[in-house]
This record gives sequence, C-alpha cells and structure tokens, in this order.
Amino acid sequence: MNDKDAVSLFDALAQESRLAIFRLLVRGGSSGMNASTVAERLSIPAPTLSFHLRTLCQCGLVDVQRKGRFMIYRANISLVTELTGFLLENCCAESPGEPCLSPEVVQDRKEKKETS
Repeated sequence: MNDKDAVSLFDALAQESRLAIFRLLVRGGSSGMNASTVAERLSIPAPTLSFHLRTLCQCGLVDVQRKGRFMIYRANISLVTELTGFLLENCCAESPGEPCLSPEVVQDRKEKKETS
C-alpha cells in the first residue's frame, strides 16, 4: 500500500451513499448481500446503487461473485485491514511515551511489510 492507493480508497469512501453501502456490506460479513437487498435496506434506487457498487468494486473495496442469478457483493476486509495498517505503521514512532500499539502488533506489521 502506498499514498496513492490510500487516497484512491478514501476517495471511493468519501461519498455518503458509498460509505453507507460499504458499511452495510461489512455488517454482511463473508455471506455478502445481493444488490436488491442493499438497495432495499438503504433505500437507494437500483441505477444509483449500480453506479456506486461499480466504483467500490473498481477500487477493490468490494468483491462481487455470481451466485445463480444473483450478484453477491462483499466488503474486502483484507484491503481495509491493509489500509488501517498503512495508516498506523508509524504510529508513536516519534513519541517518547508509551506506544499506543502493543509490541506484538508492531512486530507483526514489520514482518508483514518485509514479506510484501
């Protein structure tokens, strides 16, 4: 993850409907939701929802899979975890006090960064 990637993800979420869609899909977990369920739950017209889902899929925040005659949408939790790690990778690096992250979390992030 780099600055450009992070900006792209934040740009996709910087719209009220897309943020609501993404948060609903996060609640849906690995089961995901079909578009009609999302539209109904958020009261978003189908064409508008389609536009927003396409944007979220293009940047990688949402994955889609055909299941029978339905398209199932899921939040890409691993990408959000990566984004969070990117934001916090230097957390407390210049602080003389206690770090806000445990040493185990800091070490885990360093190891992941070295292997990627």
